[in-house]
Amino acid sequence: MKVVITGASGQDGIFLTDKILRETNAEVYACTRKKNNFDFKKLQYLKNQEDMSRVKIVELDYLNYDEIYNFLADAKPNFLYNLMGPSSVKSFIENPIKMTDETLNSFKNITNALINTNNFCNFYQSSSSEMYGYDSETPFDEISEFKPNTPYAKAKLEIHNETLKFIEKYDWKIISGIMFNHESEFRTSNFLVMNLVENAIKIKNNNNLKLSIPSLEISRDWTYAKETCEGIFQLIENNHSGTFVIGSGVAISIKDICKYIFEKVDLNFEDFIDVNPASMRSGEPIHVQSNPKKIRDSIGWFAKQSIFDIIDKMFFYKNL
Repeated sequence: MKVVITGASGQDGIFLTDKILRETNAEVYACTRKKNNFDFKKLQYLKNQEDMSRVKIVELDYLNYDEIYNFLADAKPNFLYNLMGPSSVKSFIENPIKMTDETLNSFKNITNALINTNNFCNFYQSSSSEMYGYDSETPFDEISEFKPNTPYAKAKLEIHNETLKFIEKYDWKIISGIMFNHESEFRTSNFLVMNLVENAIKIKNNNNLKLSIPSLEISRDWTYAKETCEGIFQLIENNHSGTFVIGSGVAISIKDICKYIFEKVDLNFEDFIDVNPASMRSGEPIHVQSNPKKIRDSIGWFAKQSIFDIIDKMFFYKNL
């Protein structure tokens, strides 16, 4: 059995690679734009004792159709997890036209190559809760209305709609997983929670810092990326198809997260955080929450660890 993971060097790719090595005898093609992006030390941190020779790091230019075609024609995967693409809205805000074109064309190159090699392997597409937009009613489920109002959300929705067309046209086993905020110890400081953890550690070590955030009242639906990937794996392995919301069903505020993080270092967060409403994205929703009933009813998956459990893991990882 052969598994292709695009975007394999990100947190989801690491956790999926770990899961597949543990649960199957598959050969894993871990695809990334640059080979040195993939960090085997993270697999070792997860205490993965499996045969690492089953992981083949593949450097791919997702915008080069011939390169994608030749790779997939040779690999002939049984499963493909498409995690490739920018995971942050910020990159789209800074370069909306470029990032939209890259995201859409990369997806088209991968799916066209599979279609043209007649390989309708089980396929996972990472979709985003950003597709719901800023003024839809929450909690969000698979039939909630999409109102994308950022280039990132619009690109993700266009891809989501393409997956539904492929399911209908080819009877293709494709999952479009609408993923809510999912964090882990492998997050970079480009993301809010890890940024807060890293700066709290710096402040504790006598760095005189003030952190600026747009609001303490914003609440989001947080899951542990490892658990999210376990759900993704189960869906694909069990031949499911269609749209699935993947979230915890619980929303926790930034204020509660800040309070918990700074208490971990015996500090009062109010002494070190400035609220700057001017930095908030226009129309930013205050409350975002999922309704993950479908995935729970389908495979029994649900989030077990809270954002506070995840923060504990972040501190442990950073203090190794």
